[in-house]
Amino acid sequence: VSYDTNPSSYVCIDREWNKGDVVQIRFPMHNTVEQMPNVHEYIAFMHGPILLSAKTGTENLKGLIADDGRWSQYAAGEYLPVDKAPILIEDNIQNIADKLVSVKDKSLNFKLDVKMINKADLTLQPFFQIHDARYMMYWLALTPDEYQTYLESLANIEKEKLLLEKRTVDFVATGEQQPETDHSMQIENSNTGNNLDEFWREASDGGYFSYNLFTNYESNLSLYVRYWGAEWGNRKFEIYIDDEKLVTEDNTGRWNQSLFKDIVYEIPKSMIENKKNVRVKFQSFKETTAGAVYMVRLLRTNSN
Repeated sequence: VSYDTNPSSYVCIDREWNKGDVVQIRFPMHNTVEQMPNVHEYIAFMHGPILLSAKTGTENLKGLIADDGRWSQYAAGEYLPVDKAPILIEDNIQNIADKLVSVKDKSLNFKLDVKMINKADLTLQPFFQIHDARYMMYWLALTPDEYQTYLESLANIEKEKLLLEKRTVDFVATGEQQPETDHSMQIENSNTGNNLDEFWREASDGGYFSYNLFTNYESNLSLYVRYWGAEWGNRKFEIYIDDEKLVTEDNTGRWNQSLFKDIVYEIPKSMIENKKNVRVKFQSFKETTAGAVYMVRLLRTNSN
């Protein structure tokens, strides 16, 4: 018996039952897409209730098998750039699930018959079958117009990077040995680490870290500092320019976003005027942490 109904409804079977009777129910499964919450341009493919994913390679899987070391629960292999991953281009994103084509003689395996940027010969299969491999679960799916906007946004990002470099008088890649040595780092109760392949430095419980940055005798400068937007613990601290307090900062629960946050602090001319260099210091309080700081720059207030 074939029966069409709606979600959250039910079917009544009215008959006289006998011992040994069997009820067999078959639910036809369809391909659908699920959008990533808050980032709707990324979609996942479902076959019925089964999440589909695609193996993308097995290169550099260092740390895949955890040992008893600290942080060993995290794989340490190289991160691959997101913008090099396949991008799906389709006029009607809601119908893109119809572009899944079954692979002959391979149950629950599919190919994508759709225009693809960064094209790759990938096979979608149930996610629960994938192990010991890199994989894609969410796919960037754009209309042609959205893809053009995406390209323009990448161009704008590159333009902003170039403008930032043009405005930079001096900078320190914090947590990296040579840049910190080059800038005469001083520390107390300080440590380093990395997040998303970006190094950072912090200081705790009254500790500090500081760098000597060149001003080129310019006085119209600002201090650029990169933070992580999802820090935990007490992150109240002070920033000094040559032992003169610039600002008291508090990043405790400030953003609650897993993104890098770039903050620019205007430096009063009186702190840097007629100076060849200044020492920038991040000072923690007792039972607080200064940072983590991922980048420090001295910027010209404008690009001229």
